[in-house]
Amino acid sequence: MRAGTTGEPPILFHHLIDDAALFPPGNAPMDAAVPAHLALRAGPLAGLIGPFLCPASRVPELVALLPADGVLEIGLIVDTGLDTVADALVAAKADARIRTVMVEAPVPAGSDLPVGTVRAIEQVERVAPDARLYVELPRTAGWVDALDVLAHAGRAAKFRTGGLATELFPSDVELAAFILACRDRAVAFKCTAGLHHAVRYTDAATGFRHHGVLNILVATARAVTGGAVEEALAELRPDALAAEAAALSPATAAAARSLFSSYGSCSVDEPVADLRGLGLLP
Repeated sequence: MRAGTTGEPPILFHHLIDDAALFPPGNAPMDAAVPAHLALRAGPLAGLIGPFLCPASRVPELVALLPADGVLEIGLIVDTGLDTVADALVAAKADARIRTVMVEAPVPAGSDLPVGTVRAIEQVERVAPDARLYVELPRTAGWVDALDVLAHAGRAAKFRTGGLATELFPSDVELAAFILACRDRAVAFKCTAGLHHAVRYTDAATGFRHHGVLNILVATARAVTGGAVEEALAELRPDALAAEAAALSPATAAAARSLFSSYGSCSVDEPVADLRGLGLLP
């Protein structure tokens, strides 16, 4: 699993990073984020990058900036309410230059999570059944039952791993429980927020204890092989994580990525620099 010389990333990192440049803490303006994403998809990091993540409320702004002859794959973030999922998809599909390959719909905390999950699934299947749906589940009562709904429907989950407040960062115990629950139900998941670096760290300015994306990749690989998931999430030694990731068989790496499908990051440079420094990317 060590990096080769062709420029194509190993399977463990293939299309790992969804481009969340528009979102905090980066908050890039649309007129900078779109050309930057198009450049990434045309450059040497293309194999590492997933779709451009765009809030439903900003699709008109996106449309106004797209090249006349281009096609942009997006992940549509439904920020306009759970009952607007279908309308948001229809609006995005109205422009032939936009190809919605992913939909992310949050179920509000405090609501009935299984019921909200069903609502999101029904709307997507009515207007865009081929789009990958990730239902974001808060860390509140009912999330396990909502995972059961997703498993039955063959849909995926989204889990928030950070943000602009300390309570948005799940503990190692909570994140491990989520990974194992997804494994047990064969529910793919993606993560969002807080994963700015490969290895977990504490931000000196905020005091927030960030998870590391390499920690989660190794933890997920352990989940599919029966290893110690929580310990991988807590690991602080970059060399130990890199050595374990490099030693994964292609089959285990593929199984891990089938479970942990991607994560949204407002920065590509930071995780790429970390993974290159550890010898895991060309």
